[in-house]
Amino acid sequence: MFRNKKDSELDYTSLNEILKIGSKLSEIFYVIAIIAIILLGTHLIKEWGILSFIGEFLAVISPIFIGFIIAWLFDPLVRWFQKKKIPRLLGCILVYLLILGSLFLLLYLIIPTFIDQIKDFLGTIPDLIKDFTNIVDVFFKSLSSKAGINASSIKKEVYTAIENFGLAVTTNIPNTLMVAGQNIIGGIISFALGLMIGFYMLFDFDKLNDHIISVLPKKWRSTYKELGERLNDSLRDYIQGLLLIMLVVFITQSIGLTLAGLKAPLIFALFCALTDVIPYFGPYIGAIPAVIVGFAVSPVTGICCIVAILIVQLLENNFYQPLIMGHTMKLHPVTIMLGLLIFGHFFGIIGMIVATPVIAAGKVIFTYIDEKLNIIGKLTGEDK
Repeated sequence: MFRNKKDSELDYTSLNEILKIGSKLSEIFYVIAIIAIILLGTHLIKEWGILSFIGEFLAVISPIFIGFIIAWLFDPLVRWFQKKKIPRLLGCILVYLLILGSLFLLLYLIIPTFIDQIKDFLGTIPDLIKDFTNIVDVFFKSLSSKAGINASSIKKEVYTAIENFGLAVTTNIPNTLMVAGQNIIGGIISFALGLMIGFYMLFDFDKLNDHIISVLPKKWRSTYKELGERLNDSLRDYIQGLLLIMLVVFITQSIGLTLAGLKAPLIFALFCALTDVIPYFGPYIGAIPAVIVGFAVSPVTGICCIVAILIVQLLENNFYQPLIMGHTMKLHPVTIMLGLLIFGHFFGIIGMIVATPVIAAGKVIFTYIDEKLNIIGKLTGEDK
């Protein structure tokens, strides 16, 4: 009798274990299904051209988007003025005086130098192509004499590619400059309209948030406020820190490339600062043009460019990032790299730029949901 009872208890325990394993497997399959749906959705977005449509739509409404970003970024500063008993309208005016003053000062100091360096760089393109051709010629002669490899056909193809590139550059410069000028003028107009729209948005930004809350169901309002504050704090700190790091990288990179003897250092420093938006891979993408042009000038200049870029990267990784960004995003490097690879595969360079903030926003949302529903605890079988 006791034995049978013991056997039944063992069977009951085994059944419980099987049910627990089945429950965990079903939850794991549920998570996998969600991931599969997300991947399928991104694939369909790419195949159906939805992203290009969104891009064109955003280009049309870009002034509104620019205005919203300006209002969103500088709303905390206006709120700080309000805490100091300064009316919101006056605070908005002070913020815009700061923005416009900084822009005019930056343009006054940099634009003339940029124009001169672009002219100088365009004038040196034929010499750079000639120097690069000589480097290729020396390389193939060394390869033929030391290794005994006859690479005349490859050498001929390389020369043809260099000549075609030089011809394309010299013949397309007028058209390129015209298109670039049109894009710059269009960008200036959009930015100016964005500044105007941003001022009105900034003045009513607190009312805009209150209006969104008022149209939501009452049971959602507290969730929206709490989740919105977390997202705002995370993304705003990231973007503000990123812009500051880009500025510091541009300044230090300009100094480094100037000391390296590179022609038009501001242009290459600006490119390095812009590509720095992409974590990990961006600095190397930005360094490639500067290093190539540096070696085309001379081997010493090329080596000095590499040294200057490495020094700036060491400063960024060990000083700029810890001091300015701190642990704002709180993302593991492997997570960021996987995000860059996935977003880059589906959406190209734009995907790599937005990957980190999108992943950070997703982490904030998932963390908030997990706090409410205890998803991780259910998956691991542990209750908080």
